Amino acid sequence: MSEPVKVVEKKAAPSNALMLHGLPDVGLVGLIATSHVISQLKMNEIAYVDSELLPPVVVLHEGLPHAPLRIFGNTDVIATFGEAAIPAKAVQPIVRKLVEWSQAKKVKLMVSMGGMPVQDRQDIEAVKVYGAASNPSLLKLLSDKGIEILHGGFMVGPYALIMRYCAERNIPAIALLAQSFYNYPDPEAAAATIKEFSKITGLQIDVSKLVEGGEEIRLKARDVMKRTTQELNRMKKTQEYDLPLYV
Repeated sequence: MSEPVKVVEKKAAPSNALMLHGLPDVGLVGLIATSHVISQLKMNEIAYVDSELLPPVVVLHEGLPHAPLRIFGNTDVIATFGEAAIPAKAVQPIVRKLVEWSQAKKVKLMVSMGGMPVQDRQDIEAVKVYGAASNPSLLKLLSDKGIEILHGGFMVGPYALIMRYCAERNIPAIALLAQSFYNYPDPEAAAATIKEFSKITGLQIDVSKLVEGGEEIRLKARDVMKRTTQELNRMKKTQEYDLPLYV
């Protein structure tokens, strides 16, 4: 039986690199942020994810076909980048494969940048970014960098599974979650998340173009956001508004 999910390498991936995830999720925060980081660091495609669980889609760039879920890299950073909504039933096997692949490449730190839906997002001017981590030492690092820890609540979707699988495999992982719209592309939240990412990693990423081009980004991303919202609803993403029950 063939593997349900494969990572097909086009170029050698670096070892002991930082790995960043930009998968379609709330407000497309991680997708927008990771796209900007890839552009700013001039990263090249090194691999792609092949799976029959993904929709029969290719992404055309300058007339040439590309897989909807690709992996970019340079000598120090690897980034996953998904340009199409991942079906709810495909999230678990795809994330598991990405984590397995990253462990084989001896990734030193996994970073997920995403959104945390808030109902009054339109009234928030200074977006706050919260942090979660796979172990106590990383929580301390986040706190030392001035990032407020997300002490309680639910995470749902691909970033939740990345955190879970990394914790199970003892892979260092953090999640940076910005206050964001649920079903509206949020480049301002993406910019806020990149700023915190820079604090932690020391990588200086200019976000001025991201903020200035916010309206254009929202227009380009609206169709991906629409399809992503449908899949998020299937994953019960709105459960993130719930409070956990401690016994």
